[in-house]
Amino acid sequence: MTDDLILDDIADEDFEALLEESFSKGVGREGSVVTGTIIQREGDEFIIDVGLKSEGRLTIREFYDADGQLTIGVGDSVDVFVERCEDQNGLAVLSREKAKREEAWVLLEEAFNDGKTVDGRIMGKVKGGYTVDLGGLAAFLPGSQVDVRPVHDISRLQEETQPFDILKMDRRRGNIVVSRRTVIEKHRENARSALLETLHEGMVLDGIVKNITDYGAFVDLGGLDGLLHITDMSWKRVKHPSAVVNVGDTVTVQVIKFNSDTQRISLGMKQLLIDPWEGIGAKYPAGAKFSGHVTNITDYGSFVELEPGVEGLAHVSELTWTKKNIHPSKILEVNQIVEVMVLDVDADRRRISLGIKQCQENPWEAFATSHPVGAMVKGEIKNITEFGLFVGLEGDIDGLVHLSDITWDTNAGEEVLKDFQKGQEVEAMVLSLDPDKERISLGLKQAQPDAWGQWVDANPKGNVVMGKVKEVLSSGVLVQLADEVDGHIRKAEFSQDDREGTNLTLETEVECRVMQVDRQKRKISLSIKAMEVQQERDAIKEYASDSSSAATSSLGEALSQALEKANAAE
Repeated sequence: MTDDLILDDIADEDFEALLEESFSKGVGREGSVVTGTIIQREGDEFIIDVGLKSEGRLTIREFYDADGQLTIGVGDSVDVFVERCEDQNGLAVLSREKAKREEAWVLLEEAFNDGKTVDGRIMGKVKGGYTVDLGGLAAFLPGSQVDVRPVHDISRLQEETQPFDILKMDRRRGNIVVSRRTVIEKHRENARSALLETLHEGMVLDGIVKNITDYGAFVDLGGLDGLLHITDMSWKRVKHPSAVVNVGDTVTVQVIKFNSDTQRISLGMKQLLIDPWEGIGAKYPAGAKFSGHVTNITDYGSFVELEPGVEGLAHVSELTWTKKNIHPSKILEVNQIVEVMVLDVDADRRRISLGIKQCQENPWEAFATSHPVGAMVKGEIKNITEFGLFVGLEGDIDGLVHLSDITWDTNAGEEVLKDFQKGQEVEAMVLSLDPDKERISLGLKQAQPDAWGQWVDANPKGNVVMGKVKEVLSSGVLVQLADEVDGHIRKAEFSQDDREGTNLTLETEVECRVMQVDRQKRKISLSIKAMEVQQERDAIKEYASDSSSAATSSLGEALSQALEKANAAE
């Protein structure tokens, strides 16, 4: 029993010594970077031994590199930052990120003090510039410090590591400002001086495509950049510079223009090739037909390539005879092979006007040949407007029936349009043709007999006619003389015995005289009074033709009656 107690005392003393030794190892380690060993992996965590009484745990994602790859495993040594030797669970609190930051700060401070460049990678855009990863530390790259020229597409630079100069550092605040522009300027300055001594217009040299924009490509000539404009890349139409060159390509170019004061250089590639526009007028004379393929479609027409580097424009008005106000893309497709006629060649302006419809039969001329003026045609109403009807004719063309040629009734106005609808078939007469202006005038009323005209021809001025009161107006009455034939009786022309027109009610039959006919306005003026006056004159003439004795007696009687009436009135 005594031996057991002695052994227990020894064991307690050894345990206390070991515990003291374990604690002593952690002294001074908090807040510092230490090297630990990965001893185990549990799920998505690594267990790391850093020489303390307890191990620490770190998530595996802290050990992924910039490419998302895990390059470390069990048994490997890693540098970690000890935040605390022991937390409430008895584990060491470690940080891989802080360790990398501490290491990175030391290296960056050395480079900054020595004026050396550092490697980094542009990560993303922020207000005023971009963030750059400098070995685990985030630095700010102002937009003006990206390149010596504005960079519109930063994605290319994000794909690879770039050298940077450190402009400012503040470890306490955690601020780092870097510049890529200063690095480029240093490298370019030496090469620029050598190139400027030999550069001249017409010089042919090789360069590397540095950047591509919508209007061209910037080519690095070795210390100097030149612009290869999209129009100088090829004699043929280039939709986008990327269709000809790519970033990183080595290209042979010619110096087109060089301004030594501004150091601006214009470059060309097509100038090293034969100009296909030489002698263009002889190759493509006006009126000749050729085949080509559609290279581009715009709102105003389509471009057709006749040969590499030679394109002509088929204006939208020259695409088809019949389809108007339609986008060219509804008629043609890119790469479609078409037959065209050369309409005009302007060699100085390098322009060729083409026509596609000229290679097809003109339906307007064909219609005019087969349907002269006066011919009768049938067609469906395609459109109804306030000024008339458009009727579809053979050959996929339209003819216009003007409002004035729809009906013989001049008072119908626009109301007559309500009697028609799209798709309705009508018969019309060809009134006029103008194939050059692509116009055809049709008439519906001309295809039908003119009831009004026929009535007027049968009842000239002076005739006594019969009719029915159709409408009582403030100015008189409207009398229907026949179907689609009306006449007007003014109040002043009412009967002498009914000056107020009391007896002229609707549907009342009246007898009157035709006084005036206006064929242009299609108006007929009538008079009851004039008819009565005429009847009296006719009666007097008839009466006067009787024997003179009888006439004298009758005249005496008439005078006597008149005197009696006069006396009675007094």
